[in-house]
Amino acid sequence: MTPEKSQDPPPSRRTVRSFVIRGGRQTAAQQRAMDELWPSYGVEFSEQPADLDRLFGRQAPRMLEIGFGAGEALLAFTQAHPELDCIGVEVHKPGVGHLLLGAEAAGLKNLRVICHDAVEVLQQQLAPGSIQLIHIFFPDPWHKKRHHKRRLIQPEFVELLARVLAVGGTLRLATDWEHYALQMREVIDASAAFANDAPETGFVARSEERPLTRFERRGQRLGHGVWDLSYTRVSSPSQ
Repeated sequence: MTPEKSQDPPPSRRTVRSFVIRGGRQTAAQQRAMDELWPSYGVEFSEQPADLDRLFGRQAPRMLEIGFGAGEALLAFTQAHPELDCIGVEVHKPGVGHLLLGAEAAGLKNLRVICHDAVEVLQQQLAPGSIQLIHIFFPDPWHKKRHHKRRLIQPEFVELLARVLAVGGTLRLATDWEHYALQMREVIDASAAFANDAPETGFVARSEERPLTRFERRGQRLGHGVWDLSYTRVSSPSQ
């Protein structure tokens, strides 16, 4: 991987996306959430770095979850950590609506949501070193070989993660596809910006910070394995 530069690289044009916008139906409640709760929790995409202190009304460590799906893990984490400001990025509106309903029910004040492509959010909307913890749980594995180029965890994306994650911060990932787990490890281990928290085995036990979702419980019943990875953001040689 190319070492980090002292200045941010200009935003690159995205040619291969790791997601497909699905036309999933929103329930009436989810649509209400988008209509009524988005002004409280939603953050519109901007090409300018967000002022997170203003956005949350305080200074606090920040956590980012990319591709939160229905928001189960993000909601639980945000409730358990009122001392942290949490940001979720997801492109699928039904999942966003589901999370907003949960946030309203829990009365959360430390959660904000961006419904946009995570690549562009990392490139432009989040300032360098502004995040202390990143979660990426069960990204689409794109299991067919011809689709592997669509997988989220690629060298270019890891550079973007390193850009926004503060030195000393943590990157946590999980997948239930062994091949993808091995690729994640290979790609991130090759980055000078990250140190594997389990260098001998490459994988860690499931963190208690990651609750078991219905999706994962179903996988367990079917005998599917799950692989968790954890990395620490370190200073690269160019820093």
